[in-house]
Amino acid sequence: MGQATPLVITSICLALIFDFLNGFHDAANSIAAIVSTRVMKPHWAVLWAAFFNFIAFLFFGLHVATTIATGLVNPDVINTQIIFSALLGAIFWNIFTWYYGLPSSSSHALIGGLLGASIARAGTGPLNYVGIAKVLAAIVISPLLGMIMGMILIVLTAKVFFYRTPKLLESWFRPLQFLSSAFISLGHGSNDAQKTMGIIAILLYSSHLLGDHFYVPGWVIILCNFVIALGTCFGGWRIVRTMGMKITKLKPVSGFCADTASAISLALATLLGVPVSTTHTVTGSIIGVGSLNGFSAVRWGVAKDIVWAWLLTIPASGCVAAIVWGCMQFITSEGTMTMRSQALAFLHHYLYI
Repeated sequence: MGQATPLVITSICLALIFDFLNGFHDAANSIAAIVSTRVMKPHWAVLWAAFFNFIAFLFFGLHVATTIATGLVNPDVINTQIIFSALLGAIFWNIFTWYYGLPSSSSHALIGGLLGASIARAGTGPLNYVGIAKVLAAIVISPLLGMIMGMILIVLTAKVFFYRTPKLLESWFRPLQFLSSAFISLGHGSNDAQKTMGIIAILLYSSHLLGDHFYVPGWVIILCNFVIALGTCFGGWRIVRTMGMKITKLKPVSGFCADTASAISLALATLLGVPVSTTHTVTGSIIGVGSLNGFSAVRWGVAKDIVWAWLLTIPASGCVAAIVWGCMQFITSEGTMTMRSQALAFLHHYLYI
């Protein structure tokens, strides 16, 4: 068994900061519909979502954590510096997109950071192209699946309750939104918190702190779910406005259908071990539900900005991570130490001549 170095401890702290920002950044996914339909007030909605984020580990396995840790890059290549660089790249992109109110994917930011730092260190040889292909496919499939399921649910609901008055429907579906919001919070907590679990677990494994076999320690599972729930409590209100109000207008019926479609899609992906984006899935569901009212009911200009943020997430966070890794190598290399010694000798000579 190895011993935790300051860089390992710092990287674990960075992972928890990322986990917090993930909950903060993606709070809109769980509460946008229930807040925009005025079923629940914002401060109660985030507490509701945070609770189900925290208990999500009780309902799903650790398939996504294993995929992040061992399914994208050969674990033998990963070291503490790669994890540190990947986390900084992901955190930078999360803060950048939060500032501009763009619901990008924290998950893909982390994946992009891991790939960028790994390529900077060892090239493309250690990459697991099958695992990466699943992630890339999920970028397209998850919003499409959410959109299709959202459309199916809203059409079925419209057919079943066609002869009911809008007032009666609202009285039925307002309480049902509590359930749909809880389901999507479970999906978010299970899929997204597992990504941080995987990062911390592979960090401990590569630092020889887990022994000969890879596994996710119990304290990592509980801590990651707690931190993502804490981040959700603080919520990212800029993104709530984009998701719940700018894409299309939601009512209790459509909000319930959008959340339910998202929750089913997330649960399916989590059970298959695919690290999908909660943001992509929820956005697709909202667009699918909104499109029932006609093409013009969806604000496609906002949707286009969101798609651009999706496309840029992996390469942008990967580039930042690669730059961070390069800077760390430059600072710690022997050549830099020699240059530093020469610079100090030069200054000493001219200061004391």
